[in-house]
Amino acid sequence: MSWRLQLVSNELVKRRRILLVTALCCLVSVASMIVAKVLLMGIALFTNLFYFQKFSIEYSSPADNHLGIWAIFIPAIGGVIVGIMAKFGSPGIRGHGIPEAMENILQKESRIPRRMTFLKPISSAIAIGSGGPFGAEGPIIATGGALGSWLGQIVPVSSYERKVILAAGAASGMTAIFGTPFSAVLLAIELLLFEYRAKSFIPVALATVVASTLRATVMGGEAFFTMPPIHSPDLISLFIYLAFGALVGVLAVGVTKSVYWIEDMFEKLPIHWMWWPVIGGLVVGLVGLIEPRALGVGYDNITMSLAGKLSVGAAVSIFVWKFLAWSVALGSGTSGGTLAPLLTLGSAFGFLVGTGLAFYFPELHTDVSTMALIGMAALFAGSSRALLASVLFALEGTQQPVGMVPLLGCCSIAYLVSSVLMKNTIMTEKIARRGVSVPHEYYSNPG
Repeated sequence: MSWRLQLVSNELVKRRRILLVTALCCLVSVASMIVAKVLLMGIALFTNLFYFQKFSIEYSSPADNHLGIWAIFIPAIGGVIVGIMAKFGSPGIRGHGIPEAMENILQKESRIPRRMTFLKPISSAIAIGSGGPFGAEGPIIATGGALGSWLGQIVPVSSYERKVILAAGAASGMTAIFGTPFSAVLLAIELLLFEYRAKSFIPVALATVVASTLRATVMGGEAFFTMPPIHSPDLISLFIYLAFGALVGVLAVGVTKSVYWIEDMFEKLPIHWMWWPVIGGLVVGLVGLIEPRALGVGYDNITMSLAGKLSVGAAVSIFVWKFLAWSVALGSGTSGGTLAPLLTLGSAFGFLVGTGLAFYFPELHTDVSTMALIGMAALFAGSSRALLASVLFALEGTQQPVGMVPLLGCCSIAYLVSSVLMKNTIMTEKIARRGVSVPHEYYSNPG
């Protein structure tokens, strides 16, 4: 009888621990929301300082600068600063953050150095503010994860519980930027937790609810990407969308392999990696002189593609030059993310294919905005293999529920093509090269 009482007592203790972990996750969520707001203000501040020589946190785009040829050197100056921060602060600020978070979970019991909680957002704000072709979401996901890890090291919790708190911080950071709580939870499951359990899912979900509520209060609750309403596809157009998914899957493989090929080229340079971001910055500066819209976060480029308001020439230019600037900058080891560039490339590619089909084959009833939407999500799905997160992100980010069927079909096919042609993903290739075994599936456990 005593052993039964002991089992009941142990079960009660476990259930009470969930309450503690959930409370810690919600606390991290509040902190992530604050950091996200500070990061966005920091990006605006450094953009104004670098390109307009004024002290302001009002949003401005590097594309509107009037520096002329001198603008070439702005990203290189940002690269110098980030390189110094990485050399004398922490090498962990290099890259887009999610692979490093995965490595800390898989090999270091979810322990991220505490200095990352301020070095990563500062370095990212400098890199993006000086024209780096990245979005804010990658750095804030990494910073939110670092906040969760930090709290999990202060409060006595197990390594498993620390992983959950880290994932909650990362998911809350993504929610704070985009207002997409459901997709943020799925991203945490598919890229950080590698499991579906009530004791991990519930704390992360509640943390994103807190972040989403705070975001709606501070930033408003409208869709992050605005676009005209789309319509349910007919049989022919749905078939076109699914075939397009296969094409995007091939593109995802090409994009991923190109990024790591460029990184390999930097590895062969006979200079210290601290100076690589300077070289990458000079390339970004040259690209910015040709196509200023390739600089900075570029969320407006995504919105223009989704709304069908780009010209074909503009879409081609954004696709080509954004890819070149982003791949070189990321390969150089500066601090920045992958999500916004992938969304930009995917939406522009979808816009181009959709525009071509609508012009030459109007009988197919291809909707340009729908093609841009599924291109945006499918490129992320094929590159990261975060399938469900990609689908839900597009739905939440645009508030277009009619897109569910073409999004799910297109992203699934892009995932399949990518998995057949490429072993690792844009998130896992880096740490796989270091010998880290990365799970490719998550499992369900009701415990």
